[in-house]
Amino acid sequence: MDNTLINVIFLIVTAVVAYHGLSWRDENGESDFVRLLFGSIALLFFFRVLLVDVMGVWG
Repeated sequence: MDNTLINVIFLIVTAVVAYHGLSWRDENGESDFVRLLFGSIALLFFFRVLLVDVMGVWG
């Protein structure tokens, strides 16, 4: 498989996980610590793959 395709799939999955984890609220409007934690971790991985592997900013 091509590395570009794998990177795009990984970016899509981590973007969805990060969005869900960071935007989720319960019926009282409060966030869950675990979802915020994993959403933040997914966002870090998203930017790492985007900047290093796709855009080649740090090589």
